[in-house]
Amino acid sequence: MSLAFLVFLIAWIIGMVGTFVPALPATVIIFAGTVAATFIDGFQVWPDLPFLLTFAVITFLVSMVDNVASAWGARRYGGSKQAVWGALIGGLVGIFLPFGLVVGPLGGALVAELFVVRKPVLEGVRAAWGTLIGLLAGIAAKLVLHLLIGVYELWRLWDPAKSILGSA
Repeated sequence: MSLAFLVFLIAWIIGMVGTFVPALPATVIIFAGTVAATFIDGFQVWPDLPFLLTFAVITFLVSMVDNVASAWGARRYGGSKQAVWGALIGGLVGIFLPFGLVVGPLGGALVAELFVVRKPVLEGVRAAWGTLIGLLAGIAAKLVLHLLIGVYELWRLWDPAKSILGSA
């Protein structure tokens, strides 16, 4: 196991845990581990630069999965455009709250439906429920993507010849 492999492995484990902790930017942590490991391993413009640029774009897209999935869920369960925006804004505000990953989008969609659109309570709760369903689907998707990214990067970095533990 090389130093680059070990550095990425630690970042990846923290990122995997961070998938469930809203205050930790899990995907960014995994990306930072990839960048660090690439430089420790001896950065080469080709193929490392295109790989890192591609991974930067993937990092941005994966980081948006939670919010987009929450908004999709609100819309799918009858939420208005305002509920979608409420879920997105609630998700951003929720970063700073305990259990904010769940409470933020759920509360944002509910507040938008009840106070902006003025829907009846049951319709507002239905849209908020859709937000929660979307959010859970987003977390599941993010978990799978983090797992795939991690397995790929560990495979890419695996080189028994560079072991920090010495030869076996």
